[in-house]
Amino acid sequence: QVQLVESGGGSVQAGGSLKLSCATSGGDFSTYCMAWFRQPLGKEREGVAAISRGGGDVYYLDSVKGRFTISRDNANNMLYLQMNSLQPEDTAMYYCASRHVVYCGVGWSGPENFEFWGQGTQVTVST
Repeated sequence: QVQLVESGGGSVQAGGSLKLSCATSGGDFSTYCMAWFRQPLGKEREGVAAISRGGGDVYYLDSVKGRFTISRDNANNMLYLQMNSLQPEDTAMYYCASRHVVYCGVGWSGPENFEFWGQGTQVTVST
């Protein structure tokens, strides 16, 4: 059973930065497609970024392109999300998720396509 634990959330002012981390255990991390999702209060969960098993392919929600960077460290079973130029609309609970599929880019933004989830970490951006 894969376990995911997020950390690094917090409260920042607009324009600030945060780096989220996701520690994984219970599986061969290098074989899983990984992603970050977020869910603002009262809204649906949406895909923010995804990364292929080797890290060579990345995918982003249009609104975060150029501001967020997803990365992974397969040697240490870690997933990251560097978030720069944060805006109030980025306020949400952020989740990491994993799935075991052949093509990481197909359906990456759909939460229904992911098998394992962390408990989430809150990001709050104020004006």
